[in-house]
Amino acid sequence: MTKLNLSAVSQYVEENIGKFHESRLDKVKEVKLKEVLKAKNPYLYKAKNISKASELIDNITGAYISSSEETAFGNWLERLAIFINDSVYGGRKAGIEGIDLDFDRDDKRYLVAIKSGPKWANDSQIKKLIDQFDTARGRLNTSGSIVNIVCVNGCCYGKSTARNIYKKKGNYYKYCGQKFWELISGESDLYLNLINPLSKKAEEKNEEFKVSYGNLINKFTKEFLEDFCSSEGMIDWDKLVRFNSEFTNNESKEKGKEKTG
Repeated sequence: MTKLNLSAVSQYVEENIGKFHESRLDKVKEVKLKEVLKAKNPYLYKAKNISKASELIDNITGAYISSSEETAFGNWLERLAIFINDSVYGGRKAGIEGIDLDFDRDDKRYLVAIKSGPKWANDSQIKKLIDQFDTARGRLNTSGSIVNIVCVNGCCYGKSTARNIYKKKGNYYKYCGQKFWELISGESDLYLNLINPLSKKAEEKNEEFKVSYGNLINKFTKEFLEDFCSSEGMIDWDKLVRFNSEFTNNESKEKGKEKTG
């Protein structure tokens, strides 16, 4: 084990956080209105009694971009966790499906599946995770060496309690927030020390994002008024729901619509 160099961690964050901001901007520049309309639930927005096209567009686009940001930032945090663990325990990206981090600590072999937050999965996804842990254990146990394997679902934020850390069903541990960062670094306060470096150039990048996002909303609103509103300016909910949910058995025709849209 090597003592974690917090200055090196801060430098890594400051040098690499720009990649996350770039991914946010790229998404705003690349996303298409019909891509957003197909991804979101029109019934929800009708139930909220939204009647203004601009309000509807802001709601659905904001939700779509936010979901994209969660994914992008989760991937970024995974890379940060691997960097930190490598510098302390020599950890590495695992070569086994579903396992993001593989390292040795205190005479144990830790196999970690990293997730952004604690509420990431339904029952089938949990079952898949357990199957991946079982597969990883099986491979290591048949490699000829005797290994004390500990499987962990590591979550970058959220709270762990002593009562719910160990999951008997699946024989794995769930470490969230402070406990996760402490596990991979040996530092109990790392979860706090990560906050300040993340703000490097955030104000500048957020201003750039706000301009691009505002332009996107204006563009989408114009397109939506033309394609999904009546000549009087009312939202044509039937047309919107048909676009979002209508069954088609003509695959080639549907693909053609997507390309032109």
